[in-house]
Amino acid sequence: MSHPNKLAGRTYFVRIFGCQMNLHDAERVSGLLDSCGCIPVDGPEGADIVVFMTCSVREKADTHLYGEASNLARLDPAPSGRRLVAIGGCIAQRDGAELAKHVPNVDVVFGTSALASLPDLLEEALESKEHKVFTDTVEEGRDFSTALPSHRAVKYHAWVPIMTGCNNFCTYCIVPYVRGREKSRIMERIVDEVRRLVDDGVREVTLLGQNVNSYGRDLYGKPRFAELLRKVGETGIERIRFTSSNPKDLNEDIMHAMAEVPAVMPHLHLAVQSGSTRVLKAMNRSYTREEYLDLARRLKENVPGIALSTDIIVGFPGETEEDFQDTLSLVREVGYSSAYTFIYSRRPGTPAAKIPDDTPRSVIQDRFDRLAQLVEDEAFAYNQGELGKTVEALVEGSSKKNDRVMVGHSPKNQTVLFDLPEGSEPSDFVGKLCDVKVDSARPWFLRGDLQGEPR
Repeated sequence: MSHPNKLAGRTYFVRIFGCQMNLHDAERVSGLLDSCGCIPVDGPEGADIVVFMTCSVREKADTHLYGEASNLARLDPAPSGRRLVAIGGCIAQRDGAELAKHVPNVDVVFGTSALASLPDLLEEALESKEHKVFTDTVEEGRDFSTALPSHRAVKYHAWVPIMTGCNNFCTYCIVPYVRGREKSRIMERIVDEVRRLVDDGVREVTLLGQNVNSYGRDLYGKPRFAELLRKVGETGIERIRFTSSNPKDLNEDIMHAMAEVPAVMPHLHLAVQSGSTRVLKAMNRSYTREEYLDLARRLKENVPGIALSTDIIVGFPGETEEDFQDTLSLVREVGYSSAYTFIYSRRPGTPAAKIPDDTPRSVIQDRFDRLAQLVEDEAFAYNQGELGKTVEALVEGSSKKNDRVMVGHSPKNQTVLFDLPEGSEPSDFVGKLCDVKVDSARPWFLRGDLQGEPR
């Protein structure tokens, strides 16, 4: 799509909240605006068009959006004299034009399936004589956003959606209501996309879906994610990651593919959410504590050296201290390399929002603090196991604190730091694979000495 007369020359900035799918969608939005002749800038101050890609999983994301959008009114005028505000993503899909009640300066609202309509909506807003909200949140009949141009954040990594939507309806989650039901891409198109990315210099891809383990069920009558992993592994891509992975659909075929395809990284993010079977049932997670622990055991048996990370919610309505102790004991038993911990956020429109709960906030905060400390202790213990080993890091750039310290990620998704050799520049290492001998291990990173040359 090209709109050279109306959008060309205008500057834009994209602010991203939330999940990896939003990161991918933001790259497509940037690619669309690039194709219209727009120019990216590093912040909203110099932007004629500010696009917010939003998340609705937790209430904090709504608050951040409302605050940052209202702050735009305090900035100096846009370079063109008029600053357009566009809101996309899950909050946009959920609220539509009603967003104007919270963000009075919004001009455009586009839903999760309506990325391609953004340029037309921006043009309409530019041409309008009065301020109004131009909206498109239609889901039906839309193709995957992968058909749109992309402006990747980096050359060596790419997000590759394999499906959209979710059929699981966890009681706390709003995703099925804003992303719709599961819809898989044709396998050959995914594989062809990865081949093109390899030809373009990409070394690592992350396959995206709300539940990748059920990939293909809607197209082929049964899940075919293990087969997809094998076919993507044949493209020449050096590293394959994937997210998100629901425990209830993770089977032996997927484990074997993870173990047998060299490019699949030995790391799996397997959200547990709670260690209590009673709470898991209330969450509609479709597995028990015992089933999850058995799954973790089988993963470690089938995929040598695998690192497991997870998501955990504290304070789900009705959670007792006994339930919480079940979560703590599960964390100790699994031995996660890392975990994302959250205090339950009540989302209107979800079944859990109707569950009464009188647990004091102070009790929930205390549980959260205890869990966070345990997660840190477990991550520290896990990383201590890397001391003295040489790990391969895909280098992403310099540390924000010191531009002579390079940052990358290991196959197990650990952050790896090493000092830049004398006479070298960061650009010599970005996007390269480097061997680092670990001599220091902290909860959230490994640090060591560069071994040999980048490749």
